[in-house]
Amino acid sequence: MTKYNFCAGPAMLPPAVMQKAQKEFIDWQGLGVSVMEISHRSSDFLELTAKCEASLRRLMNISDEFEVLFMHGGGRGQFSAVPLNLHLADKPAVYCENGVWSKGATQEAEKFTAVTSINVRNDEQQNGQFSIKPATSWELPADASYIHYCPNETVDGIEIFDVPSHPSAPIVADMSSTILSREIDVNQFDVIYAGAQKNIGPSGLAIVIIRKTLLEREGLEKPGILDYALEAKQGSMYNTPPTFAWYLAAEVFEWLEANGGVKAMEEQNIAKAELLYNFIDNSDFYNNKVAKHCRSRMNVPFWLNDESLNDQFIKESKEAGLLALEGHRIVGGMRASIYNAMPLAGVQALVDFMDKFAKENS
Repeated sequence: MTKYNFCAGPAMLPPAVMQKAQKEFIDWQGLGVSVMEISHRSSDFLELTAKCEASLRRLMNISDEFEVLFMHGGGRGQFSAVPLNLHLADKPAVYCENGVWSKGATQEAEKFTAVTSINVRNDEQQNGQFSIKPATSWELPADASYIHYCPNETVDGIEIFDVPSHPSAPIVADMSSTILSREIDVNQFDVIYAGAQKNIGPSGLAIVIIRKTLLEREGLEKPGILDYALEAKQGSMYNTPPTFAWYLAAEVFEWLEANGGVKAMEEQNIAKAELLYNFIDNSDFYNNKVAKHCRSRMNVPFWLNDESLNDQFIKESKEAGLLALEGHRIVGGMRASIYNAMPLAGVQALVDFMDKFAKENS
């Protein structure tokens, strides 16, 4: 039986990458040791990191105006790093809230800096679904140290496809669950950060893409491992980095380039999401609570109209080789996370199971 992992994170990695990592696990590049066992400052590992960054720059078309950092702490670490580095004493940080993670970022930032929070969700549901206001209608203050938002909310199943703008404040985006899933113009942003455990690699690593001019901000006193300017100066090696996670990220980037890059991933992700959403929309057994224009392509929450069948659905889906479909505890229901590594065949297997389950329990 082929098994498909729909976990929201840590998520499935491309099988080809995992197979290569398995092969190299105890003997990397013929050195007779694992990549986890060599010095992060050795010429072999430095060559890997340079190759990794160059690959990411090609995939996302990142110009020399930006620094690329590989940091500790995942996405939550950046919840703290952003205000610590971008704080301005006379201007509030503006946080646009559209779900669980954007609210979590707000709560963390409030520990360090003055924050103005803005709800960008439409409060009134239409046809039982909620939506996001167009970014052009967000009421952003004229004076701000930076604007923070989360383009993809994994728990709520929301994705924002337009990009907010501001005449003076930097735009900061938490792309932990959407990076590399679709083409973006990096130049529309000033800081992009992402925890690795969705589309990049294993947990523990965070990618930060930051406009170099922002490294000049003094910000607040901060730990060295969260200091963007220091990490840039030290080549992301102020202290020992998560070397195995960095290695796997490099392998994932190579896999992406070999398989058509971000453009090809976006086409596949659209096809996967349309297949699943179309089935849900045409079913009287399941439902989705997000308006079509802001549905996540990466994280698809859905609910059984008869929620007394939830436990049975989870049990039988596991038996069918469909793993980690239980929804987040905050919202309940089910959730299928269909990141880059999830093949179309996996989504088709899920739809087939959902159809069979509905017919057997109607």
